[in-house]
Amino acid sequence: MNRTSAPFVVGIAGSSGSGKTFFLHCFLNHFAAHEVALISQDDYYIPANTKTKEENKLYNFDLPTAIDQPAFERDIKLLLQGDTVYRQEYTFNNPALKPKMIETNPAPILIVEGLFIFYYKEVNALLDHRVFLHADEEVALQRRLKRDLVERGYDEDDVRYKWVNHVMPAYREYLLPFREQCDRVIINNTDDPKPIIAITSEISAHLREKVLGLSGQ
Repeated sequence: MNRTSAPFVVGIAGSSGSGKTFFLHCFLNHFAAHEVALISQDDYYIPANTKTKEENKLYNFDLPTAIDQPAFERDIKLLLQGDTVYRQEYTFNNPALKPKMIETNPAPILIVEGLFIFYYKEVNALLDHRVFLHADEEVALQRRLKRDLVERGYDEDDVRYKWVNHVMPAYREYLLPFREQCDRVIINNTDDPKPIIAITSEISAHLREKVLGLSGQ
């Protein structure tokens, strides 16, 4: 596939419970499928079936080494050069979910999202615009509990243990130091969707004009 110019790459990162999923959903709604592509770090976890049950119980998934970084970087670069990439969905060890094959086609705007996208130097260097989502710790924890207990069926003690010992240390070491380098920092402590909807409308309108040469919605 030939392009006259490389895709414009937007990096979106946030702590667990920062509302990144809702932000992405709102953001993507402003574009047609052929205008934007999304590649998520979460689909590049090293498979849980490569470890024993006990290793998985104790394993820290909130470390850069838990991600298949070479594959993640390879697929970003393939999209940048105009190739389609295929990746099996990661189901977070939930046996009730059958993983789907994800097909990602190149587009003028490429969204790269994940906890470590600024920490991975080679990925960070590919980004044209960086968005950082933040929520206060207690707000983020309550969102995490709701997600992991209801949607993923995890044990509450396990969720809280990992929050204190894995999630927050990873956020402080691998994401927070890059906040001041980002083009946009969004504080998301409310469950009112209106502020996020307004912000995604503003950013997407700017990109539609700058990258796609379109005005209006």
